[in-house]
Amino acid sequence: MPDVPRPTAVVIGAGMSGLLAAAALAGHADVTLIERDTLPAGPEPRRGVPQARHAHLVWTGGVTALDTLLPGLTEDLVARGARLAHAMGDMVSRAPNELWFRRFTSTPHRNLVCSRDLLDAATRERVLADPRITLRQNTTAARLAGDAARVTGVYLRTPESDTEEHLAAGLVLDASGRGSRAPHWLEQLGLPAVPERQVDAGVAYATRVFRAPAAGFPLVNVQANPVTAPGRGGIILPVEDGRWIVTLSGTRGGEPTGDPDAFTGFALGLGDPVIGELIRDAEPLTGVATTRSTANRRRYFEKLRHWPDGFIVIGDAIAGYNPVYGHGITVAAQSAVALREHAATAGLTRPGSTRRLQKSVTRPVAAAWDLAIGQDIFDPGASDQPPTRVERALAAFVDRAVATGARNPRALAALLDVMSLSRPATRLFSSDMLLPMLFGPKRAFLEKASLSDEERKSAV
Repeated sequence: MPDVPRPTAVVIGAGMSGLLAAAALAGHADVTLIERDTLPAGPEPRRGVPQARHAHLVWTGGVTALDTLLPGLTEDLVARGARLAHAMGDMVSRAPNELWFRRFTSTPHRNLVCSRDLLDAATRERVLADPRITLRQNTTAARLAGDAARVTGVYLRTPESDTEEHLAAGLVLDASGRGSRAPHWLEQLGLPAVPERQVDAGVAYATRVFRAPAAGFPLVNVQANPVTAPGRGGIILPVEDGRWIVTLSGTRGGEPTGDPDAFTGFALGLGDPVIGELIRDAEPLTGVATTRSTANRRRYFEKLRHWPDGFIVIGDAIAGYNPVYGHGITVAAQSAVALREHAATAGLTRPGSTRRLQKSVTRPVAAAWDLAIGQDIFDPGASDQPPTRVERALAAFVDRAVATGARNPRALAALLDVMSLSRPATRLFSSDMLLPMLFGPKRAFLEKASLSDEERKSAV
């Protein structure tokens, strides 16, 4: 029998979502990866990812997904200075309801901690080494080819040409991030407007890198309380090369600035001054980088009654989250796993299969979205739709779950299962949570950050 030609796929965007989607597709199609920028050769900042300067981590659900897509990636990152931080053994964390978690070590969760530049570089190296993936840099996707029934490719622009180039493909996947033009492209094909929702707590971020005064230091996280406006928080993220990435945040009326002289003072003014105390004598290595584009924004592509074959949207192009929750990369990786599983079982070009695929890659979005807006919607001015009775009831239950997990290891494990996107939210209603919540035994709440005397002395 003659060889059957492999399907062709175009992935728009070579950020984390696009790279992971290309890796997921490479076993089933020849992939062309379209990137508007020039990608750096190593772990360096890139223009298209300004948020990379701030603190990032990958939750357990994301670590599992990354190693499913790119076996050995986590091991490679750790060899290059990344860290698998135990949650909560290697974390000092204050919840939004201002309770400090005990550092229980019985939970199975490990968060991947490193700079975003290192994570991107290691992922990029793995993905682009695959001969089935072709990268085209400095190339912009202008519009889709096809009609409302089927997308047949994409039109491209390059700085060297005044005309658009048509690139045919059996599947076009948009992984271009928050600035995705997919809704506009679909309307150009004759489809209706995509429903959207935005919850914007007005969070601003300011980040400065310091020389780490101590090795092996825990993450220190003071989360903002959305009920007490303005909400202010911060995190110390120990990363590779002996550095601390320190990110401070504040909602409307309490935003941090780019003034280096104000950075430590802002940290000392958080609900708990521990971050300010730890960086007060630390050596700064950079100035202060700021970001204000932090709104939770979701596009409900899966709700369109008609969906064209041959087109998929993934990652931040579906939903972008307040970065404080650290779920963006985890969702991107889990969506890419869903993409690969669908390609293996249903193929990529079968008529009608793309609609089901869009729903599959959207499922990981829902859990992260509910976690993010469940907090942010309570910030003044965050949404033109006030919290519903159901959202208020769920928020009250989550507060009780946090209070229980803060002092009970079984409950903490259940809470982290959900926070890490390893298990669905129904896990909070399991006996591991409900029995400690209702009957105890309950230890006393911690009155301050759970840093040991040795840790404090090593850093101050």
